[in-house]
Amino acid sequence: MVKAGNAVYRGPSDLPDIIPVFPLAGALLLPGGRLPLNIFEPRYVAMVDHALAGPRLIGVIQPRLSALNPGAASGQPALCDVGCVGRLVSMTESGDGRYFISLQGISRFRLLEARQVDTAFRQCRIAPYEADFETDGTASDVDRVRLMRVLRAYLEKNDLDVDWQSFLRAENSALVNGLSMMAPYGSVEKQALLEAPDVKARAETLIAITELMLAGGSDKTLQ
Repeated sequence: MVKAGNAVYRGPSDLPDIIPVFPLAGALLLPGGRLPLNIFEPRYVAMVDHALAGPRLIGVIQPRLSALNPGAASGQPALCDVGCVGRLVSMTESGDGRYFISLQGISRFRLLEARQVDTAFRQCRIAPYEADFETDGTASDVDRVRLMRVLRAYLEKNDLDVDWQSFLRAENSALVNGLSMMAPYGSVEKQALLEAPDVKARAETLIAITELMLAGGSDKTLQ
Protein backbone atom coordinates (compact mmCIF):
# COMPACT_ATOMS: atom_id res chain seq x y z
CA MET A 1 0.00 0.00 0.00
CA VAL A 2 1.24 3.49 -0.92
CA LYS A 3 -0.18 6.77 0.31
CA ALA A 4 0.30 9.92 -1.77
CA GLY A 5 -1.41 13.06 -0.61
CA ASN A 6 -5.00 12.16 0.22
CA ALA A 7 -5.02 9.05 -1.96
CA VAL A 8 -4.18 5.45 -1.07
CA TYR A 9 -2.99 2.95 -3.68
CA ARG A 10 -3.11 -0.70 -2.66
CA GLY A 11 -1.76 -2.21 -5.85
CA PRO A 12 -1.22 -1.78 -9.60
CA SER A 13 -4.95 -2.11 -10.25
CA ASP A 14 -5.52 1.19 -8.43
CA LEU A 15 -3.62 2.98 -11.20
CA PRO A 16 -5.02 3.58 -14.71
CA ASP A 17 -3.52 1.68 -17.62
CA ILE A 18 -2.84 4.90 -19.54
CA ILE A 19 -1.25 8.01 -18.04
CA PRO A 20 0.21 11.27 -19.35
CA VAL A 21 4.00 11.20 -19.32
CA PHE A 22 6.54 13.97 -18.87
CA PRO A 23 9.87 13.21 -20.60
CA LEU A 24 12.54 14.87 -18.49
CA ALA A 25 16.26 14.15 -18.81
CA GLY A 26 18.23 13.94 -15.58
CA ALA A 27 15.15 13.79 -13.36
CA LEU A 28 14.53 11.03 -10.86
CA LEU A 29 11.25 10.32 -9.07
CA LEU A 30 11.10 7.32 -6.75
CA PRO A 31 8.22 5.84 -4.75
CA GLY A 32 7.60 7.98 -1.68
CA GLY A 33 9.80 10.82 -2.92
CA ARG A 34 8.68 14.32 -3.88
CA LEU A 35 9.82 15.99 -7.06
CA PRO A 36 9.25 19.76 -7.53
CA LEU A 37 8.78 20.88 -11.13
CA ASN A 38 8.48 24.21 -12.91
CA ILE A 39 6.03 23.71 -15.79
CA PHE A 40 6.08 26.37 -18.52
CA GLU A 41 5.81 24.73 -21.94
CA PRO A 42 2.19 25.03 -23.15
CA ARG A 43 1.88 21.30 -23.86
CA TYR A 44 2.95 20.44 -20.31
CA VAL A 45 0.74 23.13 -18.81
CA ALA A 46 -2.04 21.31 -20.67
CA MET A 47 -0.76 18.03 -19.22
CA VAL A 48 -1.10 19.40 -15.68
CA ASP A 49 -4.63 20.63 -16.45
CA HIS A 50 -5.45 17.16 -17.79
CA ALA A 51 -4.08 15.50 -14.64
CA LEU A 52 -6.01 17.85 -12.36
CA ALA A 53 -9.24 17.00 -14.19
CA GLY A 54 -8.65 13.30 -13.63
CA PRO A 55 -6.76 11.11 -11.13
CA ARG A 56 -3.91 13.67 -10.75
CA LEU A 57 -1.29 11.22 -12.04
CA ILE A 58 1.73 12.01 -14.21
CA GLY A 59 4.53 9.67 -15.26
CA VAL A 60 8.09 11.01 -15.12
CA ILE A 61 10.39 9.28 -17.58
CA GLN A 62 13.70 10.09 -19.22
CA PRO A 63 14.22 10.31 -22.98
CA ARG A 64 16.10 7.26 -24.19
CA LEU A 65 19.74 7.60 -23.22
CA SER A 66 21.22 6.64 -26.60
CA ALA A 67 22.86 9.49 -28.48
CA LEU A 68 20.97 8.26 -31.54
CA ASN A 69 17.46 8.92 -30.27
CA PRO A 70 14.82 8.90 -33.01
CA GLY A 71 12.53 11.89 -32.75
CA ALA A 72 14.80 13.95 -30.49
CA ALA A 73 15.02 16.84 -32.95
CA SER A 74 11.24 17.04 -33.28
CA GLY A 75 10.68 17.09 -29.53
CA GLN A 76 9.22 13.55 -29.55
CA PRO A 77 12.22 11.43 -28.51
CA ALA A 78 12.02 7.73 -27.82
CA LEU A 79 11.63 7.07 -24.10
CA CYS A 80 13.39 4.85 -21.58
CA ASP A 81 11.69 1.60 -20.72
CA VAL A 82 11.17 2.48 -17.04
CA GLY A 83 9.74 5.58 -15.34
CA CYS A 84 7.82 6.43 -12.17
CA VAL A 85 4.24 7.56 -11.80
CA GLY A 86 3.55 10.32 -9.29
CA ARG A 87 0.48 12.01 -7.87
CA LEU A 88 0.20 15.76 -8.19
CA VAL A 89 0.04 16.75 -4.51
CA SER A 90 0.63 20.51 -4.68
CA MET A 91 0.41 23.28 -7.28
CA THR A 92 0.72 27.03 -7.44
CA GLU A 93 0.30 29.35 -10.42
CA SER A 94 2.87 32.00 -11.20
CA GLY A 95 0.51 34.49 -12.86
CA ASP A 96 2.43 34.32 -16.14
CA GLY A 97 1.15 30.94 -17.32
CA ARG A 98 3.51 28.70 -15.37
CA TYR A 99 2.75 26.05 -12.77
CA PHE A 100 4.95 25.09 -9.85
CA ILE A 101 3.97 21.56 -8.93
CA SER A 102 5.11 18.73 -6.70
CA LEU A 103 4.74 15.06 -7.59
CA GLN A 104 4.85 12.34 -4.97
CA GLY A 105 6.12 9.03 -6.30
CA ILE A 106 3.77 6.06 -6.17
CA SER A 107 5.27 3.28 -8.26
CA ARG A 108 7.80 2.68 -10.96
CA PHE A 109 6.39 1.44 -14.22
CA ARG A 110 7.47 -0.31 -17.38
CA LEU A 111 6.41 1.54 -20.51
CA LEU A 112 4.39 -0.79 -22.71
CA GLU A 113 3.14 1.43 -25.52
CA ALA A 114 3.03 5.07 -26.59
CA ARG A 115 -0.58 5.80 -27.49
CA GLN A 116 -1.82 7.72 -30.51
CA VAL A 117 -3.65 10.64 -28.89
CA ASP A 118 -4.95 14.07 -29.85
CA THR A 119 -3.32 15.82 -26.89
CA ALA A 120 -0.12 17.83 -27.34
CA PHE A 121 1.48 15.85 -24.50
CA ARG A 122 2.23 12.17 -24.68
CA GLN A 123 0.18 9.41 -23.08
CA CYS A 124 1.42 5.86 -22.58
CA ARG A 125 0.13 2.49 -21.49
CA ILE A 126 2.10 1.29 -18.49
CA ALA A 127 2.63 -1.69 -16.21
CA PRO A 128 3.32 -0.59 -12.61
CA TYR A 129 5.83 -2.48 -10.46
CA GLU A 130 3.80 -4.63 -8.07
CA ALA A 131 6.73 -4.77 -5.62
CA ASP A 132 6.54 -1.00 -5.09
CA PHE A 133 3.22 -1.43 -3.26
CA GLU A 134 4.77 -3.81 -0.72
CA THR A 135 7.22 -3.31 2.12
CA ASP A 136 10.79 -3.69 0.88
CA GLY A 137 12.39 -6.33 3.09
CA THR A 138 15.90 -5.42 1.97
CA ALA A 139 15.84 -1.99 3.63
CA SER A 140 17.18 -3.36 6.90
CA ASP A 141 20.26 -4.70 5.07
CA VAL A 142 21.38 -1.28 3.78
CA ASP A 143 24.92 -0.37 4.86
CA ARG A 144 23.77 2.97 6.21
CA VAL A 145 27.12 3.98 7.73
CA ARG A 146 29.03 3.43 4.51
CA LEU A 147 26.35 5.19 2.46
CA MET A 148 26.43 8.29 4.63
CA ARG A 149 30.22 8.33 4.79
CA VAL A 150 30.64 8.14 1.02
CA LEU A 151 27.95 10.74 0.25
CA ARG A 152 29.34 13.11 2.88
CA ALA A 153 32.82 12.81 1.36
CA TYR A 154 31.49 13.57 -2.10
CA LEU A 155 29.46 16.57 -0.98
CA GLU A 156 32.35 17.99 1.03
CA LYS A 157 34.74 17.53 -1.89
CA ASN A 158 32.39 19.48 -4.15
CA ASP A 159 31.38 22.15 -1.61
CA LEU A 160 27.76 21.00 -1.63
CA ASP A 161 25.52 21.17 1.41
CA VAL A 162 22.42 19.29 2.55
CA ASP A 163 20.31 19.10 5.67
CA TRP A 164 22.07 16.11 7.22
CA GLN A 165 19.85 16.10 10.30
CA SER A 166 16.76 15.30 8.25
CA PHE A 167 18.58 12.41 6.57
CA LEU A 168 19.86 11.08 9.91
CA ARG A 169 16.27 10.88 11.16
CA ALA A 170 14.99 9.05 8.05
CA GLU A 171 14.44 5.31 7.95
CA ASN A 172 16.49 3.38 5.40
CA SER A 173 14.06 3.39 2.46
CA ALA A 174 13.42 7.13 2.73
CA LEU A 175 17.12 7.77 3.23
CA VAL A 176 18.25 5.82 0.16
CA ASN A 177 15.51 7.14 -2.10
CA GLY A 178 15.97 10.70 -0.88
CA LEU A 179 19.73 10.65 -1.41
CA SER A 180 19.28 9.03 -4.84
CA MET A 181 16.88 11.78 -5.94
CA MET A 182 19.03 14.67 -4.71
CA ALA A 183 22.40 13.28 -5.80
CA PRO A 184 23.77 15.59 -8.53
CA TYR A 185 24.49 12.87 -11.07
CA GLY A 186 23.64 12.54 -14.74
CA SER A 187 20.99 10.76 -16.76
CA VAL A 188 22.69 7.36 -16.99
CA GLU A 189 23.29 7.24 -13.25
CA LYS A 190 19.76 8.40 -12.44
CA GLN A 191 18.29 5.66 -14.64
CA ALA A 192 20.46 3.03 -12.97
CA LEU A 193 19.21 4.18 -9.56
CA LEU A 194 15.60 4.07 -10.76
CA GLU A 195 15.91 0.56 -12.15
CA ALA A 196 17.70 -0.93 -9.13
CA PRO A 197 15.45 -3.83 -8.07
CA ASP A 198 15.19 -2.94 -4.37
CA VAL A 199 16.37 -0.49 -1.72
CA LYS A 200 19.52 -2.44 -0.84
CA ALA A 201 20.55 -2.67 -4.49
CA ARG A 202 19.81 1.06 -4.95
CA ALA A 203 22.01 1.90 -1.96
CA GLU A 204 24.83 -0.23 -3.35
CA THR A 205 24.44 1.41 -6.76
CA LEU A 206 24.54 4.87 -5.19
CA ILE A 207 27.66 3.98 -3.21
CA ALA A 208 29.39 2.59 -6.32
CA ILE A 209 28.57 5.67 -8.42
CA THR A 210 29.76 8.01 -5.68
CA GLU A 211 32.99 6.11 -5.10
CA LEU A 212 33.63 6.24 -8.85
CA MET A 213 33.13 9.99 -8.80
CA LEU A 214 35.41 10.42 -5.81
CA ALA A 215 38.14 8.41 -7.53
CA GLY A 216 37.75 10.03 -10.92
CA GLY A 217 37.50 13.75 -10.29
CA SER A 218 35.55 16.58 -8.72
CA ASP A 219 32.89 17.26 -11.36
CA LYS A 220 29.62 17.95 -9.59
CA THR A 221 27.50 16.21 -12.20
CA LEU A 222 27.75 13.47 -14.78
CA GLN A 223 26.22 13.94 -18.22
